Amino acid sequence: MSDNWVIQNLENALSTWNEKLTEIWSLLTTTPQEFKGGGIWEIIVDINGAVQAIGLALLVLFFVVGMVKTCSSYTDVKKPEHALKLFVRFAIAKGMVTYGMELMLALLEIIQGIISNIMTSAGFASAGTAALPPEMITAIDNCGFFESIPLWAVTLIGSLFITVQSFILIMTVYGRFFKLYMYSALAPIPLSTFAGEPTQNVGRSFIKSYCAVLLEGAVIVLACIIFSLFAGSPPVVDTDASAVTMVWKYIGELVFNMLVLVGAVKMSDRIIREMMGL
Repeated sequence: MSDNWVIQNLENALSTWNEKLTEIWSLLTTTPQEFKGGGIWEIIVDINGAVQAIGLALLVLFFVVGMVKTCSSYTDVKKPEHALKLFVRFAIAKGMVTYGMELMLALLEIIQGIISNIMTSAGFASAGTAALPPEMITAIDNCGFFESIPLWAVTLIGSLFITVQSFILIMTVYGRFFKLYMYSALAPIPLSTFAGEPTQNVGRSFIKSYCAVLLEGAVIVLACIIFSLFAGSPPVVDTDASAVTMVWKYIGELVFNMLVLVGAVKMSDRIIREMMGL
């Protein structure tokens, strides 16, 4: 690394960005069972088991309420076709509450396969990295003390933006894991609504929302791939311009690309929900 403070500051900011981007790339192929060694998942499974008792109690309640609302009289309940329909609905709802975790893990495995296929098809083994062009490093090294003063200001602003965006990016991806854990822990309660016809829309919305959270990973992967292509074709450096102008233009375009990536990642939830009609 260069001894120049301006170069060191920019390289440290880009190093932080690249580290977070690499971590995100790794997290997207990590399942909730593997995240942080699996300790969090074990607790979530225990909570899910405890909530199942509540889900089964609500299951009976929703079933009775649904039966009362859909049957005009006791005679309707005694009809074979209606009784069979009620029995099948209750059995399906009971299975979803009891084996809801297995269902959610199956959906997770399907989405993880989609994410892996996207990575493989794009030909990216890792996320693209951003680096200072050699021409810029040479120009900054050749600056005198007074010429370096505006460079310090530009560098401080640029490195601050880059560092803040890198943490916003990683926090968004971590937030996806938090949502997956919450959905998994409380799943028996919304799934129990399938027992009653008037309340089944709650369960459908829950499954759609859970799938939307899973598919956020695919949108994030696509955003990272697009940024990697931008990073593979860095901004053209005008060697005839002054060092300050050169750094300002480079940082400005780089920060803009990063803002686009961060914006796409943060809007991944909205993008998927619009695609799924939620």
